[in-house]
Amino acid sequence: MKTIFVKPLTIQKKWYLIDAEGKELGKVAVAAARILRGKNKPEYVPHQDMGDYVIIINAEKAALSGNKYQDKMYYRHSNYPGGLKAYSYAEMVKRNPVYPMERAIRGMLPRGPLGRKLYTNMKVYAGANHQQQAQQPIKVEI
Repeated sequence: MKTIFVKPLTIQKKWYLIDAEGKELGKVAVAAARILRGKNKPEYVPHQDMGDYVIIINAEKAALSGNKYQDKMYYRHSNYPGGLKAYSYAEMVKRNPVYPMERAIRGMLPRGPLGRKLYTNMKVYAGANHQQQAQQPIKVEI
């Protein structure tokens, strides 16, 4: 048998729409990361951008199990002594509603140039409106 190598110019990229309202944050992130990577395609190879584009709407309405809404923490540091800041999930959603979803998906993508490229193929919106209606995205059920 011959191994099939798909050239980047011959890849047909599709647009997918995921509605995160009422769905668990991690499950939405896993589905988005799989589509971004291209693992849902039979010609997947780990070293190429085989994935499609993903639009996530209602990111601020994603559900968390247990007490994670108050207990889950996000950290950042200013690189100065004593510069550690900690924010709970509830504070982070008020501050930047799409950040927890973006951070969860980014953590599931590879590190390096390929992961940075794949991350640009994703659009996350806090509300139900998005600007990619012209691309006619395919709705994904989770």
